[in-house]
Amino acid sequence: MIKNGIFDRLKSENQDVWHAYTHHEFIAALQRGDLPKEMFQYYLKQDYVFLIHFARAYALAIFKSHSLAEMRTVSETLHGLINVEMDMHISYCKEWGIDVETLEHVEEAQENLAYTRYVLDRGMAGDVFDLLIALSPCVIGYGEIGARLKASPETVVEGNPYMSWIDMYASDDYQEVVKNTQAHLNELSARYMTDQRAPQISKIFRDATRLEVGFWQMGLDYRG
Repeated sequence: MIKNGIFDRLKSENQDVWHAYTHHEFIAALQRGDLPKEMFQYYLKQDYVFLIHFARAYALAIFKSHSLAEMRTVSETLHGLINVEMDMHISYCKEWGIDVETLEHVEEAQENLAYTRYVLDRGMAGDVFDLLIALSPCVIGYGEIGARLKASPETVVEGNPYMSWIDMYASDDYQEVVKNTQAHLNELSARYMTDQRAPQISKIFRDATRLEVGFWQMGLDYRG
């Protein structure tokens, strides 16, 4: 991960909610390997819907971009989401007994609606910087969570059904995504960030992170 950039600044300003997100009980249960299977399956189904809206948000970011270079950077992420990550998610869901037809008919949870529509609203109302700040807690946060759990001696490895999830987000490939996302945010910050705008950007980051907390809680509250 890149240190001392705009993302670290925003984390520092919102450390309470960032900790609530990255150390949520849902994550702790994955680390211990004792999260009930049905809760994880529900999370995977909702995450499929989330990823579709995530891709829509990156498509909007292309429209909001102000240069060909920006468009190319964002389009690479969109390409990866639509043509790589979605297929990976579908395959992973299949391993958990969830077929494509089931995924296509998932009823979107209120927490999912709140989060994804917030991100799209920020993109529609603001500029590309607002939008990518709203997306950043998810992209970078998952990488931070994966790396921390992978390195922690408290993580149960033997017999943990969620190690494949942890490995996915701790992987070199995903950590490269995190690094590139941080670098892009730093480039945008140099062009768009001002002292007057800083409180607004911090609020967008905080709101998106709070919605990530709600997403984990959604999975933990599931009762079938």
